Amino acid sequence: MNTQSFYTRQMLLRYSRQLVAARRLARYDQLLGRGPQQGSEAAEAKRRAMVERVAREVMENLIFSGSDNPVVQEVQARLAEESGEDYTFRYPPAEQDFQIFRTAPDGEEVELSQGEKQMVMGRLWDVTLRTVDATML
Repeated sequence: MNTQSFYTRQMLLRYSRQLVAARRLARYDQLLGRGPQQGSEAAEAKRRAMVERVAREVMENLIFSGSDNPVVQEVQARLAEESGEDYTFRYPPAEQDFQIFRTAPDGEEVELSQGEKQMVMGRLWDVTLRTVDATML
């Protein structure tokens, strides 16, 4: 019976060491930001960062390549609906900056001034964030 208790104690001692090592690793992961943190707050912050990253990519597709992506088209439609005007985004190869044109009632495209351009970009960012946030799980 003495031999069996020796093996049992050794097994429990080894198990205790494994538990301590696991707790230590979990604490290091949490300090490095890889482990579970404050629950829903951390998950919400992570989701917000992902929404912003996707929204930035959608905006780049809209401005620089005029993508036929359905989300990009939805953002462009919502922007037109909210502002009451259609905008065309162009990035000419020879230019340093992109251009935004407003479609006038007679069908003519008028380039926006720098101040109007900043307002449209702010509105575009808001619309893109809301659209991406609504479509993400």
